[in-house]
Amino acid sequence: MPLSPATIEAIGDLLRRAGIAEEDLREQFVLGSGSGGQKINKTSSAVRLTHVPTGLWVKVQASRSREDNRWLARRALAERLLEIRDGERSARQQEREKIRRQKRRRSRRQKARMLDDKAKHAAKKAARRPPAME
Repeated sequence: MPLSPATIEAIGDLLRRAGIAEEDLREQFVLGSGSGGQKINKTSSAVRLTHVPTGLWVKVQASRSREDNRWLARRALAERLLEIRDGERSARQQEREKIRRQKRRRSRRQKARMLDDKAKHAAKKAARRPPAME
């Protein structure tokens, strides 16, 4: 499904906010890689976009459509430039940090408290059961 005009406009706004001009970009279409078989490896639908003044570049192959990848590369480049320039945390970076926090090992005190809470909850549920008939 192609990108909507609203999405393209939002990417344009992001580029303006980052101060990226179209003439500062060098665009190359390169061979894709990864899963997708012969078709993805034969066509040059992946986009490598370079911001010439900073030397920053991104390679995007999110779609089989070259046009979609062009816009997605512009968005990725603008987000990365804003991240470096303003210290803004991109959605991708926030997602990475969220996963890191989820995987982080609990401290001994946290683990003990969690297990204690679980034991109390189990005792509360056991008290609700009807008495066993013998």
